[in-house]
Amino acid sequence: MNPKMKELRAKAMALPLQPGVYIMKNSRGDIIYIGKAKKLKNRVSQYFGSQNNHTEKVRRMVDNVDDFEYIITDSEFECLILECSLIKQHTPKYNILLKDDKGYSYIRVTDEEWRRLSYVLQKADDGARYIGPYKSSYYVKSSVEEANKIFGLPTCNRRFPEDFGRGRPCLNFHIKQCCAPCTGRVKLRDYNERVDAALEFLSGDSSRMMKELQDRMTAAAEALDFERAARYRDQIASMKKLRDKQKVVDIRLDELDVIAVAIEGNKGSATVLRFNESRLYDTENFIIDDVDDEVDFRSQFTLRYYTLRGEIPSHIALDGEIDDPENTEHWLSDKKGKRVYLTVPQRGVQKNLIDMCRKNAFEALGQQRGVTGRQLSVLDELKNLLGLDKLPEYIESYDISNLAGADNVAGMVVFENARPLKSAYRKFKIKSFSGQDDYGSMAEVLTRRLNEYKKAQEEGIDTGFGRLPDLILLDGGKGQVGAVLPVVASTGLDIPVFGMVKDDHHRTRAIVSDSGEIAIRPNRAVFTFVTNIQDEVHRYAIGFNRQQRKRVLGSTLEEIPGIGKKRAKELMRFFRTIRKISSATVEELEQAPGMTHPAAVSVYQYFHEEEGD
Repeated sequence: MNPKMKELRAKAMALPLQPGVYIMKNSRGDIIYIGKAKKLKNRVSQYFGSQNNHTEKVRRMVDNVDDFEYIITDSEFECLILECSLIKQHTPKYNILLKDDKGYSYIRVTDEEWRRLSYVLQKADDGARYIGPYKSSYYVKSSVEEANKIFGLPTCNRRFPEDFGRGRPCLNFHIKQCCAPCTGRVKLRDYNERVDAALEFLSGDSSRMMKELQDRMTAAAEALDFERAARYRDQIASMKKLRDKQKVVDIRLDELDVIAVAIEGNKGSATVLRFNESRLYDTENFIIDDVDDEVDFRSQFTLRYYTLRGEIPSHIALDGEIDDPENTEHWLSDKKGKRVYLTVPQRGVQKNLIDMCRKNAFEALGQQRGVTGRQLSVLDELKNLLGLDKLPEYIESYDISNLAGADNVAGMVVFENARPLKSAYRKFKIKSFSGQDDYGSMAEVLTRRLNEYKKAQEEGIDTGFGRLPDLILLDGGKGQVGAVLPVVASTGLDIPVFGMVKDDHHRTRAIVSDSGEIAIRPNRAVFTFVTNIQDEVHRYAIGFNRQQRKRVLGSTLEEIPGIGKKRAKELMRFFRTIRKISSATVEELEQAPGMTHPAAVSVYQYFHEEEGD
């Protein structure tokens, strides 16, 4: 804890109740954080009061504060402008900072007989021809990739004509994305025609280029050059396919930026999709460390991003709320020179774009963790649906299984990052009572599990039972949830508990809490995920129950004279059930592997002794 906490708090309590910017410094005098406040006294004093409500990042920052300064402003809007300016100037450690590595991109055409097309970020003095510069690296990259595919140009490392006939054509030839000059069968004249057409496609109007290709196809067909006509036909088809894929988004706006953020652990990801004339022309993603509050992250990212970018659109769609949206909108409008609108779409085309943008943000996070963006995205949907405080990366699910009250057992399955973690699965035998009581069984299992957590903590173990779940899902309804909540509450732990209920056809229907049901069918990804969890825990619990029954039945057979463990196992494998064994004749029993006549008689007599046989 900061030894100067009392001194700093006393200084903060003397601040005026006016808008302004505060500047936190460490013991070396370095600026480590810059913030703004509507009322300086109220905001700054919060840092040096109770630390219980602060995030981990804020606590670390406060521990390093040696002193602070402040600047009073005439309005909250002036606060925002001053804060942005100071952050850009000083780049404090604990503010969200974005590296402005957005450079220019070029289309590179090699200076050789068999020319190649590629995209690069910098010019080089290599004799190649460079077309550009372009601001959007996304646009250049995707355009060059599509041009190479449409006109069948090679993207491999082979050199021509040196490598003619030295190997088989690669996969791109077989999927009709390369003309395969490596085979030595492509004429240089035809190849250069493809390169020229690709360059014309990249630098001109695609509609005009398509009309020209159609004219060439017609001329080739009339000249009976059907092979060339077929090539033009394929290029036209590829261009039409590309144009269909790049259809105008019906957003009815000339300019639109879509911003979405994602948080997993202490890492944040922000993705920006930029549209002009209703077409996507650029996309950017940023990974930020030490992020723990979504609203603050989104707010700071929006300000930092447009501090770096000169092009501000007339409309910006966000995936959630930000701090001080009115002044942020005012600042953006002032920077652009005309009105800028900030919105949080709830439906329609823009909402669909927000969802796509958010999935891309999670995809970038997933690549950092080695999981897919789809997995993180479904956890985010589940978090929002259940109103959880953080992403449920570690989920435990429980189910009870018995047969008419006998062999009462439970199964626990674990999903980590939306995938089964089978090494963490656990089995429980119900010990505190006999008979059928699903509520009591569930309460006993969770009591034992949480007691194991306490033991593991005392021993310094943070794996297995030593790790707390972010979410508990019970295979059952409100009764099971009601039985478990007091158990969790008695430990003082804060673990969300929900049930998974099924319909009359034994299919997952909804998630239930102690206050009611939450429909999940409209959320397709969440519905599939929860169904998988419920099916898996049910399979695991009922499988353990069957193992227990087989073990008990096997023990029953071993009580018969002349029947050991091996013969009991062979009898069960041959007849499948005790009922079939008990109703079998001596001759039928002798057919089982390893059985002798005396052993068969002994088994028959065991099950028929009451009949006097």
